[in-house]
Amino acid sequence: MSYSFMSPPNAARFVLSNATVPAVTLAGFTGSASEGLMKADIVVADGLIKDILPAGSAPAEFAKADMRDGMVWPTFADMHTHIDKGHIWERRANPDGSFMGALDAVRADREANWSADDVRKRMEFSLRSAYVHGTSLIRTHLDSLAPQHRISFEVFSAVREAWKDKIALQAVALFPLDAMTEDAFFTDLLMVIRDAGGLIGGVTQMNPDIDRQLDKLIRAAADNGLDIDLHVDETEDKQVLTLRAIAEAVLRNGFTGKVTAGHCCSLARQDEDVAVATIDLVAKAGISVVSLPMCNMYLQDRHTGRTPRWRGVTLLHELAAAGVPTAVASDNIRDPFYAYGDLDPVEVFREAVRILHLDHPLDTAARVITTSPSAIVGRPDIGRIAVGGLADLVLFSARRWSEFLSRPQSDRVVLRKGKVIDRSLPDYRELDTVIGA
Repeated sequence: MSYSFMSPPNAARFVLSNATVPAVTLAGFTGSASEGLMKADIVVADGLIKDILPAGSAPAEFAKADMRDGMVWPTFADMHTHIDKGHIWERRANPDGSFMGALDAVRADREANWSADDVRKRMEFSLRSAYVHGTSLIRTHLDSLAPQHRISFEVFSAVREAWKDKIALQAVALFPLDAMTEDAFFTDLLMVIRDAGGLIGGVTQMNPDIDRQLDKLIRAAADNGLDIDLHVDETEDKQVLTLRAIAEAVLRNGFTGKVTAGHCCSLARQDEDVAVATIDLVAKAGISVVSLPMCNMYLQDRHTGRTPRWRGVTLLHELAAAGVPTAVASDNIRDPFYAYGDLDPVEVFREAVRILHLDHPLDTAARVITTSPSAIVGRPDIGRIAVGGLADLVLFSARRWSEFLSRPQSDRVVLRKGKVIDRSLPDYRELDTVIGA
């Protein structure tokens, strides 16, 4: 086991002294901040945060680990992933990097290979990586066309139980909304989601029946006590704006559950007046929006022989300014939708800062992988540092934003309930028997 840049005391009670903490992640502690960073002593006792004190003021009798102004973050929340698809790239690559290429490749791989054993092995590998990186909450979408919905949700339920003390897991059923016309399938899918304590999702597409589809989906969610998390407008086509239709449907049906919209790429292609009107509706409907900057920058505006002209992400700043809850997340990893990635929220954050211009200032940027996603998914106890909360923390040698964002922070230390975890990443060779290498 490697403790990287430091070794916190192996004691029931100790202090992380002279720590630099993103202020947006701190609860119940006030003080001066510079670029949204505050200095503090964090007292850990019996796996919990016992106290948060001004830097240098912790009791002398406690064992101390001097952070020397290094950063301390809460563990991360990754609210939009696809761990059922992860790590199939070597087995079924995207032939041209396009969205349609990804759809076709995943469909072929799912139909040929997604047994319970295959899905579980890849899920476990992904979760081991996420845990090592410091993640304690993941919401994953699961491809849910028959018969895959029963296979993957059963595997997910078993994996969730096995990982319950390490990562809180949530699952969303992902399917094309036109599949709701198959009554037997949709009834069975709703039962599977209910039994698994999941969410209903889906892919929205512009079509003459979109309002009817959304009404049926929302009524089904309301009747079954389900929240909604949709894939929305993952396209550069400015004519596609189902996000507005979703907001109107939520308002029209008086839906009181939570609704999340992922991607929302085409919003950034709209004329200003159209975008503003849509954002106003989204705010009024209480919809949350999650951007997936790495995956969408990979897929969007990809045309053979031509340099991309836009970044592929949604209007995150404008949505946030309108009061819409917003976050960023990993999305796909090492599958036809995104050839790279490792479920590392630090990488997601670092790239999001660049792609979405979350800097200048960076004062509240840390929220997009901590407090914001955890609140959106209904787990506000995760992704923050608060007295009485679990001492689930990620320690960095970086002292300032420039240091934090300039390196991958591979020497970080992860604490769970105040104890250092082994940060050895799983070896890709473990997947050779899965991908046929």
